[in-house]
Amino acid sequence: MKKILVVIAVLAAFAASVQAQQLSDVSVSKLNLVKNGENMNIEMDIDVSKLNVKNRRSVHLLPAFKNGDDYVELSSIGIYSRGRYIDYQRREEEVFEGETVYKEGTEPDVLKYKATVPYEAWMDGSSVYFIKRVCGCCQNLISEEYAGVGGFYIPVFKPHYKYIQPKPELSKQRELSGSAYIDFVVSRTDINPTYRNNEQELGKIIATIDSVKNDKDIKVRHLYLKGFASPESPYSNNTRLAKGRVAALKDYVNKLYSFDNEVIKTDYEPENWAGLREFVAASSLVNKNDIIAAIDSDLAPDKKEQEIKTKWPADYQFMLAVYYPALRKTDYKIEYTIVDYTDVNQILEIFRTAPNKLSLNELYIAANAHTPGSKEYLEVFETAVKMYPNDPIANLNAANVAIAEGNHAKAKQHLDKAGDTIETVYTTGIYYTAVGEYDKAEEYLNRAKEAGITEADEMLAQCAKLKAYYAVNK
Repeated sequence: MKKILVVIAVLAAFAASVQAQQLSDVSVSKLNLVKNGENMNIEMDIDVSKLNVKNRRSVHLLPAFKNGDDYVELSSIGIYSRGRYIDYQRREEEVFEGETVYKEGTEPDVLKYKATVPYEAWMDGSSVYFIKRVCGCCQNLISEEYAGVGGFYIPVFKPHYKYIQPKPELSKQRELSGSAYIDFVVSRTDINPTYRNNEQELGKIIATIDSVKNDKDIKVRHLYLKGFASPESPYSNNTRLAKGRVAALKDYVNKLYSFDNEVIKTDYEPENWAGLREFVAASSLVNKNDIIAAIDSDLAPDKKEQEIKTKWPADYQFMLAVYYPALRKTDYKIEYTIVDYTDVNQILEIFRTAPNKLSLNELYIAANAHTPGSKEYLEVFETAVKMYPNDPIANLNAANVAIAEGNHAKAKQHLDKAGDTIETVYTTGIYYTAVGEYDKAEEYLNRAKEAGITEADEMLAQCAKLKAYYAVNK
């Protein structure tokens, strides 16, 4: 995530009146104010080409922030006449602290001014003023002029995010699943690993098992295998094939891994009518609706197939060639348990290498090992919602991340999946504030306040400030 800098620019509407407010012999341009972390930086060009410093005098130029009764002067620039500059060099008189000093005639026509002051909240609504002080000997003040040279009032929205810690899981049970399309010689049930595309299809199952079997932190609980046959030929023969082929696959896997007997569970479906219906429903077959009606009918499987084959022979031949091979498959699912991690350093290491092994609670612990709001902190919550895309808490925390990053469309997507807890109501109020829908924001934040979320008070105050500002600065 990019580092967020709150850039506060001079308002265009104010710029038109700046010249009228300038001092007669000093002007300012390219005024830029940038809030960076805990500091406020100011840059501007100060044109002093028309400035005339009388003998035995000095002119001191001081930029300042002012907002109501709050006020702070910045470091000054002093331009000294020849006589006063000699006094300055002899240190016979004090100068303003931190002042940059020039001897008249040696200063450039345009001074590149830069200064930094600690940021304070009142500066959000401040204006930049320019003070011109003319002094005589011993820094005796002769005259003082003020001029507004620019201003800004872009309130900075600073949300208080509420990240929720998920409850620890009693047991970290997970599963992996897939489908393999193993080819068998016609009417046979024994497995030939080199037959047609079997090496690749068997490899799917083996790779899935290896991904958990070889991990010391994981214990395989069950491996489910379910075999399917396609509807052609008699139902009794399909039953024999489906049952025999899934049994053969169980034996094949057991020879590789020697699982305990209770680990591998098998099932079979003689004819994969549900799969055929999905294919037909998504097709553009001429008799699509009639074939679906036949599939959904109460006819016995053999009669059902005969009806489709007889009434719509062209469609049947197409299905036989295109759909039926994909109906002959084995669905597999591995259920396993992952150990719990309690040491934060171990959790951080697992996060870097295998974040899918962490529970939501462990991911929360990983996030809080980093500075709140940091790149690493936010990254963990983004990873958590990728691992658990439908979990309400993961989506709520991810919504906070998206708002912080300014990705409001993504934030709304996560909020839609974050449930209806009061924390979601509160974060929704923050979201609507961030996108400028202040009436909706107040509605949600007031609900959160009434429910006891103390941070809602501050959010309502910020929302009111933004709402008032943009009401007159649309």
